[in-house]
Amino acid sequence: MLKDITLGQYFPGNTIVHRLDPRTKLILVTVYLVALFTANTLFALGLVAVYLGMIIVVSKTKMRLLIKGLKPLIIILTVTGLLNVFFTPGEPIFTLWRLVVTWDGVSRGVILVLRVVMMVMGTSILTYTTPPMALTDGLESLMKPLKRIRIPVHELAMIMSITLRFIPALIEETDKIMNAQKARGADFETGNIIRRARAMLPLLIPLFMSAFRRAEELAIAMESRCYHGGVGRTRMRALKFARCDVIAGLVAAGLFGAVMGLVVIGL
Repeated sequence: MLKDITLGQYFPGNTIVHRLDPRTKLILVTVYLVALFTANTLFALGLVAVYLGMIIVVSKTKMRLLIKGLKPLIIILTVTGLLNVFFTPGEPIFTLWRLVVTWDGVSRGVILVLRVVMMVMGTSILTYTTPPMALTDGLESLMKPLKRIRIPVHELAMIMSITLRFIPALIEETDKIMNAQKARGADFETGNIIRRARAMLPLLIPLFMSAFRRAEELAIAMESRCYHGGVGRTRMRALKFARCDVIAGLVAAGLFGAVMGLVVIGL
């Protein structure tokens, strides 16, 4: 299960999506999420799905990776969908014991599950195609106006970048600890949910110790390189918008306008 978590991983490539400015990608993801949660019908949601499919094809992201990232959410998606199917009032389809399945419940459950799936896929493509340092520079550039009210923009962007970079490392460390404890007779796969949760408790202490050790090593490395925040800091690569960024922005704007139009007319 831990190996199925792909959030925070970067896969190098030379596609149009990889070459986009990180600020453009962050803006596009924001517009995509707004359009996704604005779409309240299957037709509007289908339009967003076509846009997502186009991005997957252009970025050459393997569908296997996107599906793999959804595996940890299977239980949540199943429970969420069933709760909407059985507990949404409307025109009944059939009755299962005391639970009534309605057309509105089925429609609402499908839309909600699709939203979560498409949200995870869309945000995963952002991290798959953008290096963590580029994301840091993009976030800092977009949040630069907040410096006027004395918000530490550079530090916040650095924290987000370090968090994304540490996710794969902590997952790998957790997997190593689990394998070591399995070799000593620990059982993480049998029993009910409560028993499995209790079996995970011995993982916390070594995992926290490993995380603190990594954090200390990172802090020492940053101090030894005279890192003192964003004051006077320069970049090796300056961020510049290109023609492909403008085209990508126009396509995203067209998607948002089309979704809003469908929502207004009720399709």
